[in-house]
Amino acid sequence: MKDYIQGANPYMPLWEHVPDGEPRVFKYKGKKRVYVYGSHDTLKTEYCGTDQVVWSAPVEDLTDWKCHGVCYESTDGSVLYAPDVVQKGDTFYMFAAEKKGSCIVVATSKNPAGPFKNPVKTEIGFDPGVLVDDDGRVYVYWGFCKQYCAELNDDMVTLKKETIKENIIKHTIAPWSPKDNMEDPEDAFFEASSPRKVLGKYVYIYSKRYYTKQPQLGVYEDCNGFLSYKYSDKPLEGYKAGGDISLNGGELLPNADGTKSMSYRWGNNHGSIINVEGQWYVFYHRQTGTDEFSRQAMLEPVDVAMDKNGRLFIGKITYKDGEPVSSEPVEMTSQGAHINGLDARKIISAGYACHLFGGKKGGPNGGAGGAYIKAVYDKKDSISAPIVDITSGITAGFRYLQFGTKSPATVTLNLSAKEDLTVNVRIDDYKGKIIGSVLVKKGQNLAKAEITSGVIGKRAVYFEFISDSKDVIAEFDSFTFD
Repeated sequence: MKDYIQGANPYMPLWEHVPDGEPRVFKYKGKKRVYVYGSHDTLKTEYCGTDQVVWSAPVEDLTDWKCHGVCYESTDGSVLYAPDVVQKGDTFYMFAAEKKGSCIVVATSKNPAGPFKNPVKTEIGFDPGVLVDDDGRVYVYWGFCKQYCAELNDDMVTLKKETIKENIIKHTIAPWSPKDNMEDPEDAFFEASSPRKVLGKYVYIYSKRYYTKQPQLGVYEDCNGFLSYKYSDKPLEGYKAGGDISLNGGELLPNADGTKSMSYRWGNNHGSIINVEGQWYVFYHRQTGTDEFSRQAMLEPVDVAMDKNGRLFIGKITYKDGEPVSSEPVEMTSQGAHINGLDARKIISAGYACHLFGGKKGGPNGGAGGAYIKAVYDKKDSISAPIVDITSGITAGFRYLQFGTKSPATVTLNLSAKEDLTVNVRIDDYKGKIIGSVLVKKGQNLAKAEITSGVIGKRAVYFEFISDSKDVIAEFDSFTFD
């Protein structure tokens, strides 16, 4: 019996929905683990839920995640938005966002997994991000469509009033933003403050909302699918332009006119970067379902470098003569911390697709009303999140699989055919070489295609669904190569 892939991207089980993840490396009882604190999408018809859970993985293996259970519940039954957790001394402080982020409290624990107790109301606002500096001073950043920051007093609750500042990075234009002439058309703060210290620089990570078209990034409407950054030599001032680290809109596909198109339905984004045993990663989230209420935790390795003038680069970096000269968002993948690719001979859920493009209406997820990954909630390791509402022309892409040194003979698809269709297996690109093809009859649930061209090593794989029908033709559950 084959095993199901675990710890891919999303890296938590497919039944779990934890967005807004703030990753932290903490050492507890002699062991270092990466802990992730985020919202918890349990309400299903609106953002988040009334509890927070903690997941962690050993620093040696970011594919091996463990749930520690509920670490905090709102004191009044209200919905909890994005939290943050930091350590000072032997105490862990959770900045929990009750009442949908309008009431920030600090609860404490001696264990990074909680439970966090004795909440105290603070003077902090929406989406708090906290930085404990090398000298023990603590800074906090927050805001929605307008940014604020300050230094915290030693009580970790109250602000040093004389340090409060606003708009140290300029904000977006949106229906909710103030008209204060502090807008930035190219690099606009939206929400999701997350401060970090990187190579001696203070780095402000945030959700950017582009409200100007960015064809080179596939942006043609207001879009806040990016995690971006600015950096400074001081914690509360002097921030310089950085760039975009992550985009949850999938692979950027080139168009004939030089523009690009996203290949996955973007949505709001929130997360941060963390150094784990010398390797930097960005933690972020993506959307499933047909709305933003069943988000999932994602991660990708990122590069971090500084040039001789002190400019900081984070993301996918381009070098010239050994010097970093530019950076762009890292690609969104199916592999996550499986950096050598997902084992192609294990069972791989369709829910790990990082590319879902084309179909009846075209575009990411087949356009409005098109195909999507169905959210699942049954707590079983073998559960698969299917792609549903597939129409002719949809491609479902997985980046990347690992085939090893011997090419497989066949690929087996677990699907539900609503109409007669053909499934083409393409390699390296969604329009790439067809290495296998199978005709699937209406009502069929399993299909096996012979691999007609050898494939080895780490490769991207795309399944193309083709039919004469203009209706929904299939649901795609999982696959494995043999």
